[in-house]
Amino acid sequence: MFFNLVKKNSKRNRKENGMFFVSLIVSIIAFYIILSLENQDVIVFLKEMESDAVNRLLLLTPVLYATSLFILFFLVYFAGKYQLERRSHEFGMYLMLGMRRRRLFSMLLVEEIYNSILSLAIGIPIAIFISEMISMITARIVGLGIIGHKFSFSVGAILWTIVGYFLIRLVALLILSGSIAKKDINKLMSQSQDKKHKVNNKFFTIVKLLIGIILLSIAYGLAIGGYAWNSIVTMGITVILGICGTFLLFHGIAILFELILKNGKNKNGLEVFTFRQLQENVFSKSNSLAISSLLVLIALCCFGYGISVTFNSSSKNQHVLDYTFIGEEQQIKKELNKSSIKDYINEVFEVRLGNLKNEDSFSVKGLIEAIEKEKDSEEKEILLNNLEYFTYPYLISLSGYNDILKLAGKEPIELLDNQVALFNGLEFSYGNTVDMLNRVLKKNINIEMENKEYELVNKVYQDNIVTDRSISISYGLIVSDKLFDNITREGSSSYWNATLKNDIVKDKGLMQAISHVNKLLDKTDLEYESYLQNMGRQLFYTVAASYTTIYLAVIFLIIANTVIGVQFLMQQQNTSRRYQTIIRMGYNYKNLCKSARKQIQWYFSIPIVVAAIGSIFGVRSLFSGIATSSMQDQIGELMIIAVPTIIILCVIEYSYMISVMKISDKYIYELMDIKREDS
Repeated sequence: MFFNLVKKNSKRNRKENGMFFVSLIVSIIAFYIILSLENQDVIVFLKEMESDAVNRLLLLTPVLYATSLFILFFLVYFAGKYQLERRSHEFGMYLMLGMRRRRLFSMLLVEEIYNSILSLAIGIPIAIFISEMISMITARIVGLGIIGHKFSFSVGAILWTIVGYFLIRLVALLILSGSIAKKDINKLMSQSQDKKHKVNNKFFTIVKLLIGIILLSIAYGLAIGGYAWNSIVTMGITVILGICGTFLLFHGIAILFELILKNGKNKNGLEVFTFRQLQENVFSKSNSLAISSLLVLIALCCFGYGISVTFNSSSKNQHVLDYTFIGEEQQIKKELNKSSIKDYINEVFEVRLGNLKNEDSFSVKGLIEAIEKEKDSEEKEILLNNLEYFTYPYLISLSGYNDILKLAGKEPIELLDNQVALFNGLEFSYGNTVDMLNRVLKKNINIEMENKEYELVNKVYQDNIVTDRSISISYGLIVSDKLFDNITREGSSSYWNATLKNDIVKDKGLMQAISHVNKLLDKTDLEYESYLQNMGRQLFYTVAASYTTIYLAVIFLIIANTVIGVQFLMQQQNTSRRYQTIIRMGYNYKNLCKSARKQIQWYFSIPIVVAAIGSIFGVRSLFSGIATSSMQDQIGELMIIAVPTIIILCVIEYSYMISVMKISDKYIYELMDIKREDS
């Protein structure tokens, strides 16, 4: 009998609170994915190149796990409070019929365990499936291929997911059951009373609104301008200004909507009821709305940033070279011609680099003067500052650089005897500085070198000279081979570049092919670097930024939506007497649902719209503060990705709002049933 009652109550609770049940399943999935991160193909792959960085990233996993437990505890607490308050009358009946409070607690405990086991049984298989899909898709994208995929079932992740999930649910139940134990039977049986509505002073409300807007503007200005990221103190000030501004904004924004609705038209009947509900349950809940909006804001910012970084990482650098070898030509070609290696690598080609013989004979005065004539801008200041240090240039041989251009499918450079080309390393390019240089170079700029004048061709070149980091050049000059031999100091360096054969890459995938060839090269005495190191570094930045931010976004989105939904439903339940009065006045189910849906639309829309607008500035702030230098050059492209992501999430928010509306409709239907029974 006891277990049948538990099973029946559990089934009813899941049916009535499907939104909450689904949210918990999503949180289980998120728990498992973050806890099993170290077993995913990409992380296993990265450990070979970026082991120290990956280990530091994995050290964050317990922090993310503990933070998630803390946040989700409040989700479970608020949702559990709503469920128990809704069943208050039921608990009073149990006690009146002779059930002891200890027996009642046992029933609630068994219900909680039963629901937890069921949600884990549903969530963990889905989590394992999604984790495997993420691992396989990522492996495919980065070139590991399906061949490189290994099933990554993590027993430890499952155990910690179960422990953490049970922990927060049981702690929340203990706290909530304590409040039930203190209540008398008559209080459990009685219905909630309406609370007195607090009347706000309109003048002070408008002042709060203006101050809130000013504080938010200052906070976003500090963040976007990069000042907030200078120190912990400035970051703390920015956060405090943002939070205070948000609360003041919600304290003030309510009065505007209240005036619009109040003065829009004469209200009567159900419209008066709806307005009163909006006034007390929406506009007067400024603190609740502010907290919900901040949670949604964090989620939207994390999603926008994480998704943008993911898309950007796959298209940031053009992949041309697979290997760069350093050493003597004879030794390199001898080792590469071995039977075990020559079937994988195409013929190597040389790129020569050297320094100018006489550094005092070099001047880019003509280029600097041309830039000084440009309109004042941040790019202009950056260029002038950098070119002040361009006094001792690297020289790059034309033939080697043209070989790189041919591999990239670009037109080779053609230089006259009195011409050279300007080279600017990608990692030393900022904002729109390259556009300004290209514009200036069309004016036939001359530079001085070895007491002769040379004309710069009308384009800046930025193609990678080596596969990874064996050399980094801020500014250099591409010169003909003849000129290179004449003006270069003795002891120039040679870098031998090579690519893998196309059929090998198609057969094994890029990463698998490079990994295999690396094992062969490690058996030789060759000094080399491969695209694997470059790709590994990019992948680490992607994983560190996107995985963690998207995970946090999911957690914050779950808690934010559940808090908004549960708070409204609790308020609706607290004003149940009003609904019953309206029902007795003759209003039908359809009209009441329409009224409640209008309240829900306002309750969700205000914090979500404010969060959506703020998230555009918030994502831009993240790009200013924690993006790499190469990402900061592409902030415009990143924002183009981030904004649609925010819009898509707002659509998801709308779906959540519809779910709350359906739960509200069911509650009103129950009230209609009570009215029919009374009559």
